[in-house]
Parts: sequence; C-alpha cells; structure tokens
Amino acid sequence: MGIKRISTGSPFEKKAGYSRAIVDGDMVYVAGTTGYDYETMQMPDDVQVQADNCLLTIEKALKEAGASLKDVVRAHYYITDANDAEKVFEITGKYFAEVRPAATMVVCGLIKPEMKVEIEVTARIGAGDSA
Repeated sequence: MGIKRISTGSPFEKKAGYSRAIVDGDMVYVAGTTGYDYETMQMPDDVQVQADNCLLTIEKALKEAGASLKDVVRAHYYITDANDAEKVFEITGKYFAEVRPAATMVVCGLIKPEMKVEIEVTARIGAGDSA
C-alpha cells in the first residue's frame, strides 16, 4: 500500500513542495504548521492564537488521515521567544493534557518574522484507543 498525501490547500504547500501530512500505513507525519488562519490567510499577532490555529490545522489534517489528536505520539514545538513558552504550554496543554505525547520545545528563528510558533506532530492511527 502506498502513501497518502494530505493538503490543506495552502499556497505555501505547492510553493515549497510539501504536504501538510503524509499517511504511511498507520503512521501520520504532520509537517511543521504555523499559526496562519487559512480562511483569511492572516497571521494573528498573539502567540496563543497562533498556537491554537496550529493545532486546529493539525487536527483537520489528522482527521483526513483517519486519526485524531488523541493518536499523537510525538510533538515538536518551535517558538521564537523563550518568554512565550508558558503561553504556548497553556494551549498545548488544552489539547494534549490527557494524550501526553513525547514532546520537545525549541527556541529558534522561523522563516517569517510574524511567525511565533510552529508545531509538528507524528501520530499512530488508533494509538488513542489504547490510552
């Protein structure tokens, strides 16, 4: 069985040559996702709104893959300002407090100055059923 590519329809996916997510068997690999509101193509200024948008976009991709946020086994959080860590944790905790995937947070630069957070996850379809 081959892989399935999932797209959100974002112009960035075509321009940069990537898929929002790849499904390979029961594994789902979701690309780094920033906080754009894809309905308006605007980037909110607030890091918590950006983090929430990241996870909503990821949730949609996982759903299309046949998975959910409960199936996430690994998460990488990239933030541009260490002072935003606690604010981002409030949002990630809202989604993952019960799931508790293995996670890493890194402070780094992102490709555009308005980007304050980027989140990437790996999920195993059905993992949440055994939690």
